[in-house]
Amino acid sequence: MKIDVHHHFYPSAMREAIDAAGGDPSGWYTPPWTLNLDQEINRILNVSTTILSVTAPGPVIAKEPTAAAQLARECNLSAAKIRDASPSQYGFFASVPSLFDTELVLEEIRYALDILRADGVTLFTRYGQGPNYLGHEAFAPIWAELSRRQAVVFIHPTHPQDTSLINPAMPQPMFDYPHETGRTAVDLITSGRLRQYPGCKVILSHAGGTLPYLIHRTATMLPCMPPDRNIGITREDIIEQARNFYFDTALSANEVTLKALASFANPGHLLFGSDFPNAPSDAIVRFTRFVEEEMIDGATVEDLNENALNLLPRLRLKKAEEMRSATLEAHL
Repeated sequence: MKIDVHHHFYPSAMREAIDAAGGDPSGWYTPPWTLNLDQEINRILNVSTTILSVTAPGPVIAKEPTAAAQLARECNLSAAKIRDASPSQYGFFASVPSLFDTELVLEEIRYALDILRADGVTLFTRYGQGPNYLGHEAFAPIWAELSRRQAVVFIHPTHPQDTSLINPAMPQPMFDYPHETGRTAVDLITSGRLRQYPGCKVILSHAGGTLPYLIHRTATMLPCMPPDRNIGITREDIIEQARNFYFDTALSANEVTLKALASFANPGHLLFGSDFPNAPSDAIVRFTRFVEEEMIDGATVEDLNENALNLLPRLRLKKAEEMRSATLEAHL
């Protein structure tokens, strides 16, 4: 059985907001989702615990700040209700409004983590109208709060500033999203934000996007730039920070990607992810079977589960409670 850290859901408020906005700007469709469908795919994928999150475009689809904050709250309440009904089967990463709305975000982080007991917080790769990636100076107070809490932060890509499609048959999640993940990860490193606010456990979606495969290029070239472009960071520091992210396998389980990722990521930093329901089910099953049967360098599903339990200690405690209960029942 597996722990799935990259798994989406669509509360009715989110679906209605996307429809009201004319759809997802990335060109992706809004897939069907119900709790019954969710539990069925978990059975097919042999998933025992699912960490729910709202995917892009997220609450910022409601343009007005207080409306986006209310939408985030409704999504978090919906997720908490599902979790509370089956706490060993479900958890969730909380949604927040645009990171430019600092006080609204800080309030939702406090409510989600302190009151609803979310397992972490979902951030998207970019906010606002421009290329405002997660190292942006306006987002520093939010990173300060997440650092203070040593929070788990799940970074999911959203559409880039340019929403034109490579091909009409290819909505942006197929190819563009991994580039956005790489861009925001490099922004976090080169802005100094991760050093400034340490301690967050940051998960990058889709095997880190382009980060693991391009970071050596950046790390080698950047320290060699002329003085007016040299930001005073060494090759070793860039690589160290990049390796310290966590990486999920969602839509990325293949021989080439996982081999590169396994040789790059820090030990214990690989996690299983399915990306249900935001990909065709047949594709999700195929990627999952690769994880089960053909993981690289001797890694196993059990290893990925152990990594998730270390990252999310609530799940380990819940598992221990269930084992104690089962032992007591066996002796009655």
